[in-house]
Amino acid sequence: MPLDPFFEERLRVHRKYMFDQAMSTVRTRLTALWPFSRVPIVPAAASTDTDAKSAKKAKTAPALGPHARARARHRRAALAWDRTELSTVGTPGPEVRITEHEIAVPGYPSVRVRIYHPSVVGDAPVPAVLAFFGGAFRIGGIDYPTTDAAYRRRCVDAHVAIAAVDYALAPEHRYPVQIEQGYAALDWLFASAGEVGVDPSRIGVMGVSAGGSLAAALTLVNRDRAKHRLALQVLEVPVVDLTGAHMDLGAMRALRIPRFLTTRELRSVARTYLARAADAREAYASPLRAASHEGLPPAVILTAEYDPLRGDGDAYGAALRRAGVDASVVRYQGVTHDTPIFTGALPAARRWHDDVVTALRRLHA
Repeated sequence: MPLDPFFEERLRVHRKYMFDQAMSTVRTRLTALWPFSRVPIVPAAASTDTDAKSAKKAKTAPALGPHARARARHRRAALAWDRTELSTVGTPGPEVRITEHEIAVPGYPSVRVRIYHPSVVGDAPVPAVLAFFGGAFRIGGIDYPTTDAAYRRRCVDAHVAIAAVDYALAPEHRYPVQIEQGYAALDWLFASAGEVGVDPSRIGVMGVSAGGSLAAALTLVNRDRAKHRLALQVLEVPVVDLTGAHMDLGAMRALRIPRFLTTRELRSVARTYLARAADAREAYASPLRAASHEGLPPAVILTAEYDPLRGDGDAYGAALRRAGVDASVVRYQGVTHDTPIFTGALPAARRWHDDVVTALRRLHA
């Protein structure tokens, strides 16, 4: 199906962004190799009181390196872009009751979990889903406007508590930090279900893109460790194989995006998230590569036609079904990876929301 006209200008901007990023990398590497571009060593001048004060301040608040500064700029720009997207092509979320919780993670940084509570009559417990946001493991968060709005709408429309995990970002924190934080949050949710008004027999997981990878991995970790009864997994445009073996380049060829730009982007995501390239072959980093998928919860997987990750979603659904898991895969035609954001402007995005809500309502059974 042809790409929806809604995406035409966005595709032009995205294609230019990918080319610019590739050229920036080339220029940086050439500059590093060019001997005359290196900064000469200048002898230190005599120390002054100002220098001493600056040095003391630097010890208490060390300056960010160039890569960290670039990441900070990128994240600020991403947050600003997300805010604009919500106001122009998104849908604001309704008011709901929210509680915040800080969960200890043995051996790793603690993690914040925000629960969006649906309205209830009396004190009857409600189903819940542990949710993981997207952002290539390196941007995003539960405070991003479109993410927060989506959780609010899904909470109200599905009448399900959304426990959103604000996992740590890479490369400051690499795999398996995010996996361990997710597992600690899941363990806490089951242990604290009564306190937070959740029914422990009706808990699922869901995630978008990189968050879909974490949600899928968490079902494996849970099966291998605690064996909590998970009732459902909802995976939206998930990346489930960081080796790239199942990436569908046909989706990008149709958009006239060269192969090297697509593969470069996935490799960049994997390098940012993983400490070692070999980690991509581990099951918790790439859930599709698990030796077995038996005993995992029923799955609803949503993919997009113009998304190289559609191959991941198709292959994961097939692997689950081969293992006897109740799994369905739905591909949305004519749309791209970030479709769920555009509920204010794109009919397919509104249908996407409705289908996720329908999947979450299975937790009421």
